[in-house]
Parts: sequence; structure tokens; C-alpha cells
Amino acid sequence: MLHLVACIKQVPDTKIIKMNPKTNTMDRSSAPAILNPYDAHAVEEAVRLKQRYGGTVSVVTMGPPPAVKAIRKCIEIGADEGYLITDRAFAGADTLATSYSLTKAIDKIAKIKPIDMILCGKMTIDGDTGQVGPGIARRLDIPPLTNVRKIAEINKDEGYAIIHRKLEDGYEVVRSTLPCLFSVEKDINDIPYSPLPNMLRAARYQPVVWSVDDLEGVDRTKLGLKGSPTIVAKVWPPEKPKGGELLEGTPAEQAGKLLSILLEKKELFRVQNGGESG
Repeated sequence: MLHLVACIKQVPDTKIIKMNPKTNTMDRSSAPAILNPYDAHAVEEAVRLKQRYGGTVSVVTMGPPPAVKAIRKCIEIGADEGYLITDRAFAGADTLATSYSLTKAIDKIAKIKPIDMILCGKMTIDGDTGQVGPGIARRLDIPPLTNVRKIAEINKDEGYAIIHRKLEDGYEVVRSTLPCLFSVEKDINDIPYSPLPNMLRAARYQPVVWSVDDLEGVDRTKLGLKGSPTIVAKVWPPEKPKGGELLEGTPAEQAGKLLSILLEKKELFRVQNGGESG
């Protein structure tokens, strides 16, 4: 029986979020909070492994009290237990401080039930760093494997897992010892609609909530802003693309007009570069 732990995060929907032009920061109130999409696939994969090998799926997150919504979404997917660490001391944490805080929570969960595998999403859509998962693995001194697109086999008795990692030109097959941490790609699975019993359980579910005082051996200088060496000096939205030209007519006429424009630009480039043809 496996104990799989998925690290998750509640994030603003970046397809809707706006920037505050005065503070140069994201206006998180402008977008609904959702379960980080990559993390949803990590939870789904943990649930599939539970169904395949037997065991329990726990999820853990750090965030404000409303992050229980993300935990309930994980229960809806099929997780068994959820843990939320929430405290003002965690506020303003960068990836280094976040990995430290989550590691302390994972240490406490492991004392309740030993952990065989930790799964994380490849990255969060509000940060895009992909650093928290490997940071947790480093602190726990377990193997981290990133860009995982398939978990082919788990053998708890012999203490190993075989996975496929995504590369730019293909994939590689890796055998890792247990326990270990995997950061998964979105294409590792498809998330189906949740069955009604899961939805009903999720609606009523109350996660375990811990503050800093509930965790053991915490160095408060490593939490939140105090423990965050990363400083974001400025954030700004990308410039809106300039409007292009709409080509009218039949497909053949449009192709002819496009060819004329390209030839014109090529001639302009040639003239600007001393007559050399591009």
C-alpha cells in the first residue's frame, strides 16, 4: 500500500488576471482562484497510482484560509486527505521559503503515515519557476525527477519506480529509488469528470489546518519574506501586439497579396543593408 503526497497550490487564473499599473504587481483580486492546472494532473496521477497499487493520497498546500477550495477540488478528483498550512508568517514566501515550509509540513505528515512518493505539478502558472518541487526533494534528501510524462512501474517491495521523462527531442526512461519526488507534465494524464460521490464528499470536506506553531523544528527566519532572498523589483504586462493588416479576397488573392508584401519587405531589407540580398 502506497502513501502518495501531492503538493498543490491555489493560484489566480492567469487568463483573466490584470496588472496594477501603479504598483507593478498582479492584481490577484481581478481573477478567480483556481487549483494550479499542473497540480491537478499531479493529483490525478496520484489517484490513478492508488487505484493501481492500493494506498492513500494526501494533498498539502501553503496559503491563506480560502485555499481550502483547492484542497476540496483535489478531494473531488479522488484524494483522501488534505492538509493546509496557513499563517501570516508564511506570507511573501519565494520558492526557497515555500519549499522549506512545505517540507516541514511533509515531515509531520510522514510521522502520521510514512510517505513513498511526492508528486508536484511541473510549475505553477503564477510563477512558472518549477523550483519548489526540486527544493522539497533537496531538503528531504530524496531523488527529484522533473518533466515526468509517464510513471511506468512502482515496486514498493524492491523500493524503486520507473518513469519516462520528457526531453526536447524525445524522452528518457529512468529508474529511481523510493521514496522520491516527481514533477509531472500536463500530458501525463487526462482529468475526467469527477463522480458524484467524490463531489459530495468534497463539498463537506474539512482539511487538517496547521499554523507555524503546529509544525516541528521550524526556523522562523526561513519563512515568508524573512526567508526569501528573491526580490521582485518590477512586474509588467507584455506589450500588446500591434494590429496587422487584414487581407481580403479569395484564398488565391490573399496569397498573392501576402507574397507582394513579403517581396516588398525583402526589397526594403536589401536596400537598408547596402544592396545585399537577404
